[in-house]
Amino acid sequence: MSAVRRPLLVGALAAAVIALIASGAVAVGALRGGVGPGAHGFLSGSFLSGSQRTAPKLPGTVVNVSLTNMGGQMMGGQGTTMMGRGGMGLIADHASVPHGTVSFFVANNGSIDHEMVVLPLADSQTAGTRPMGGDGRVDEAGNLGEASKTDGEGAGEGIVAGASGWMTVTLAPGHYELACNLAGHYAAGMFTQITVT
Repeated sequence: MSAVRRPLLVGALAAAVIALIASGAVAVGALRGGVGPGAHGFLSGSFLSGSQRTAPKLPGTVVNVSLTNMGGQMMGGQGTTMMGRGGMGLIADHASVPHGTVSFFVANNGSIDHEMVVLPLADSQTAGTRPMGGDGRVDEAGNLGEASKTDGEGAGEGIVAGASGWMTVTLAPGHYELACNLAGHYAAGMFTQITVT
């Protein structure tokens, strides 16, 4: 091995070890306690910073959602580090909620803009199976709302990295899909399913 390549290899190895240690610290921090309205040990103060940690008192059942991508901070749900099939993830701290008023506190723990849209699922439909349009997005017809405003409620231009958004909706019993519908994000794994009882 040449004398020039050895320092580069050592540097790359050191960076990988530091990244591995940091991701372990994030996963441990996620288990230690919550931040934000209705947190249940899902969003951890150990890696949440900036204005995204201050949200108004949200009504109803509060679902905390983490939006992630490779290159950004990864979030562990239920003590595991999870990423979608394409290097992006959308993780909710509830798989099931009672019908009625439901608020979503959405933290962008990634390194690029994201959003979250609530879409109803038909009985035969599962999350992640919606057809993609030529623009890299799914059809949002029938959506019940979105959290895409940086440090605010409702629709906007996307939640910037390190910030949050929130929304409140009334949900009837059924199945719903939470998705990031920015171009290519759904295909990269940014969706999850929630059941309303």
